[in-house]
Amino acid sequence: MADLPLIPLPNRSLIAVGGDDRVTFLQGLVTNDVTNLDGKAVWSALLTAQGKYLHDFIILTDGDRLLLDVEAGRRDDLIRRLRMFRLRAKVELTDLTGQLSVFARLDETDAARGTVTVVEGGWQIVDPRQAGLGHRLILPADTPATGDFADWDRARLTLGIPDSSRDLIPEKSILLDNGFDELAGVAWNKGCYVGQELTARTKYRGLVKKRLLPVRVAGPLSDAGTIVTRDGADVGEIRSGRDDQALALVRLDALSGEVPLLCGGATLAPMPPSWINLPRTEGDMPTNG
Repeated sequence: MADLPLIPLPNRSLIAVGGDDRVTFLQGLVTNDVTNLDGKAVWSALLTAQGKYLHDFIILTDGDRLLLDVEAGRRDDLIRRLRMFRLRAKVELTDLTGQLSVFARLDETDAARGTVTVVEGGWQIVDPRQAGLGHRLILPADTPATGDFADWDRARLTLGIPDSSRDLIPEKSILLDNGFDELAGVAWNKGCYVGQELTARTKYRGLVKKRLLPVRVAGPLSDAGTIVTRDGADVGEIRSGRDDQALALVRLDALSGEVPLLCGGATLAPMPPSWINLPRTEGDMPTNG
């Protein structure tokens, strides 16, 4: 495994949540359960009161503090929002930029997703969303990288994993449209958190009408946000992409039949991976895995 490239993830950063109330503080805010992180990490999100996406992050424990692997470009906004909720809680927020960095290694593992191992200088984590994405590593910021971010990005796109605000629109996106249920980003048996009501209602009333899916792009790749059409009607939007791969948020009722999906000057072929639970008829479309 050590011979595989260590890929830098420059769009990620680390913050620490310390203090005596760190666990109860986050437990009341985020979508996943952070009360028992010994030896494991979880993917979670912070939502608006109306249940719309604000931030997502991977959380693990480092003794007397919790570490959050967050989107670097929106790190300051997350810290600001957490400080707003802090009130009298005994919580300390620390930006670890320049001390620790996030890397990835596209290796295979039999360990459960989210498994954390202490390594020299930091931590190695089986990606808590999909083990097929290999390991994430939190290491000293001066650790030399040997891999190419594009390789990790292509693997992510094939698996259909959203990459924070490249795929999720703050104050607009709904978690279950974007795979948070199957990707273990929501704990359904925990207590209340901000935005829980809409998230639970979306699941238990079957209100998911769109899904974020990997698509194969035949033609020029459009910018994120470009409308996807089917037979002249708007049915979704393209999200992040690279080369002939992309993610697109598409209405479920547009995925069946022979009419193609179009985006800009390209045709999109949905390639949902096996982990995505779609209400489709067998043979409607091919799958990745």
